Amino acid sequence: MSIGKQVRIERLLNRETGRTIIVPMDHGVSSGPIEGIEDIRKAVEDVAEGGANAVVLHKGMVRAGYRGRGRDIGLIVHLSASTDWAPTKNDKVLVCTVEEAIRLGADGVSIHVNIGADMEREMLREFGYVSRVCEEWGMPLLAMVYGRGKDMNQYDAKVVAHCARIGAELGADIVKVPYTGDTESFSRVVEACPIPVVIAGGPKMKTEKEFLEMVYGAIKAGAKGLSVGRNVFQAKDRVKIVRALSLIVHEGKGVEEALKTIG
Repeated sequence: MSIGKQVRIERLLNRETGRTIIVPMDHGVSSGPIEGIEDIRKAVEDVAEGGANAVVLHKGMVRAGYRGRGRDIGLIVHLSASTDWAPTKNDKVLVCTVEEAIRLGADGVSIHVNIGADMEREMLREFGYVSRVCEEWGMPLLAMVYGRGKDMNQYDAKVVAHCARIGAELGADIVKVPYTGDTESFSRVVEACPIPVVIAGGPKMKTEKEFLEMVYGAIKAGAKGLSVGRNVFQAKDRVKIVRALSLIVHEGKGVEEALKTIG
């Protein structure tokens, strides 16, 4: 690993724990200015104050989210996009380059690949291309890989394990996949993947306890953290939910103790 990539990865993963709390805020392209990210600068400010390790933003939001003050936070620029209006919304295309992300001051880039989708072939090709360019520039790559084909259960352990392995096989430094629902099955996903695995959050959960229990189960299974958007930026108190997550992810605390932080 080049020194440049090592320096950047240390801005995304906690040096002591090797784990991370990433908060994606790239939903504006797919779903519009949904609740919690109408004011992107305020959203970034809150999760940074809570202790998140990094945020994920599309290139046009980097300037809008830049604060120039407060706690530092890592920046991952998202390269993929599609909208919920499209009949093939699972087909992602590249809308940014690694070079653009470098000029924006990114510590990493991310891509989204949906296995089983109509454009799987093109997305895998683009994955390979982005991975090569990232290696040339020493840029960490977060791959968001999901099973979204017809009749596929994206939470099935075999599907998730395959998605995680694709991330590793094609050169990602971190792979993001759905949680399988229990520690035992997710531990098999982690064991078969030689790079750090982080979990996705999916739709907003009914309770914060349910969310924290999912994160706790994933960490117990060997996950290196989370990359969760709506369950963080749509929380009643974003600062407190990130602090609660930090207790679980970085300090090894349990759910009940983390819930006390929220109050």
